[in-house]
Parts: sequence; structure tokens; C-alpha cells
Amino acid sequence: MSKLEILALSGSHRHGSFNTALLDNAKRLAPKGVEIKIYEGLDKLPFYSEELDGDSIHPEAKRLREAIASADGILLAVPEYNFSMTALLKNALDWSSRPAGRHVFVGKPTAIIGASSSILGSIRAQLHTREVLHALQADVVSRPEVLVTQAATKFEDGALKDETARLFLVQVLDNLVAKINTSELIKTASQEKAS
Repeated sequence: MSKLEILALSGSHRHGSFNTALLDNAKRLAPKGVEIKIYEGLDKLPFYSEELDGDSIHPEAKRLREAIASADGILLAVPEYNFSMTALLKNALDWSSRPAGRHVFVGKPTAIIGASSSILGSIRAQLHTREVLHALQADVVSRPEVLVTQAATKFEDGALKDETARLFLVQVLDNLVAKINTSELIKTASQEKAS
């Protein structure tokens, strides 16, 4: 059986980002038979414009859409800025939302995690991200919510040291894999029914 591929997107491109570190830890904690690839280059995307889309799509946007389309599932690490998601992540989701109704997030198994220096973690940003993913018709994992609070105290040299956060991270990855497998079974059954 081939490996499942999960594409991970970090909403922060800051050097030393807790959210990118959280994705690095997810790679190490991934279930057997699962490969997590962290996407590089969200900061190279221009702000979404229809003039840069369509036949003349910006090459970075094309690369992002192709990467999401080919992945079995998506893992989003969501930092919180001003009580919401970052412009970097929102722009990536906007680019991924076209063409309307036929874009790469429709039915795509997706999980959300996040870290923040706040005592609330990135809960507000994650709620806003869920709303956007609902509009995109993504198949979002509902539990557990991975909210790494006061992140500076939870990481040591990039490693997630908080045992509860590690447990929740493992659980959300397991639930994402289960959703991917269910999605594949439904696709296979639909194809067999159609033939």
C-alpha cells in the first residue's frame, strides 16, 4: 500500500515560528504509512486578483493548487493575529478557492492545529479558518482541537514538550487519516457504482 501524503501549510513564515515548529513535530508524530510535507512558498504568492488567475494564473498559485490537489489530506497550522488568521493563510485559501465550486478544497480532508503565545492559543483564528473552510466545502476534522497555548513554554529547541499537546496532535493526525481513508472508500464505491 502506498503512503498517504498530507500537505502541511503554516500560516506563518517567521523564522522560529511556533506554528511551523508544530508542523515539524507533526511530521515526527505522524502515523505509520503517512508522510507529511511542509509546503514552502506561501510568502511568494501575490494577493489574490482575478487578473492573475485563469489562463494567466500566477505560477506560485498554480503550484499551490497542484500541491493541494495531489495531497490526500491537508494540515493547517494557524497562528492568531488580531483575533483572526494571518493574511498569509487567508491569501493561500483565497487562491485555492478558484474556480468556484470546482476548486481543490472541495471534499478535501483537512485538519486545523495552532500555537500562540496567548493563553487562548489560536482559538479565534481557528474558528475563522473553519468558517472559510466550510465555505470551501472542505471535509474538516472536528476533534480534538489542538490549541497550543503560551507556546514559548511548550517548545524546547523546536520540540513540543507538552505531553497533552503531543497527545492531541497524535489524535488529530489519526482522525485526519481516518477521514482520508473514509473519503477514499466513498470514492471507490462511487466509481464502482458508476461503472
